[in-house]
Amino acid sequence: MEKDNLEELFGRLQGKLDLEEPQMGHQDRFLEKLNQSKGVTHLNSKKSNWWKPLSIAASIAFLCLLGIQVINTKPSIKEQVVEIAPEVSQTEFYFVNLIEEQVQQLRNEKSPETAQLVDDTLVQLEKLETDYETLEQELVNGGNSKIILNAMITNFQTRIDLLKEVLSNIENIKNIKSHYDENITI
Repeated sequence: MEKDNLEELFGRLQGKLDLEEPQMGHQDRFLEKLNQSKGVTHLNSKKSNWWKPLSIAASIAFLCLLGIQVINTKPSIKEQVVEIAPEVSQTEFYFVNLIEEQVQQLRNEKSPETAQLVDDTLVQLEKLETDYETLEQELVNGGNSKIILNAMITNFQTRIDLLKEVLSNIENIKNIKSHYDENITI
């Protein structure tokens, strides 16, 4: 029976139904009027959602930058040297540890009498370190690897010899000072 009523209703309204689309902004105006009647102000949904596309764009930009960073990372000079001559890393590790021990010992021996000698030695060691870094760069750039590797080892040996000589000189200065102090009478 209800089916008959519905068919009758649609039969009577046939041709009288409005099938046109509402004008632009109809829904916004309707919601605004509805909310005004309830005492609520309606915020435009288009204006409140501006941050969503912006956050998506920022995320995409961040991921692109991260990807570029990962792709464009170059190995350091040390890593490139190890690729060319793997034995360098072991040799360097040994020499660097030995040199650091002696440098620490040199710093511990610093006194007013030896301050100038210690400071000059540290400056010379920095120059030798700079020379070593230049040798590493030359090796990476494709220089004669046997000659450069030999020069790198010679650089380490020069630093060790310098430290041994300076430590020996400091020991002599301390001995002379203690001997001189023993011979002075008041």
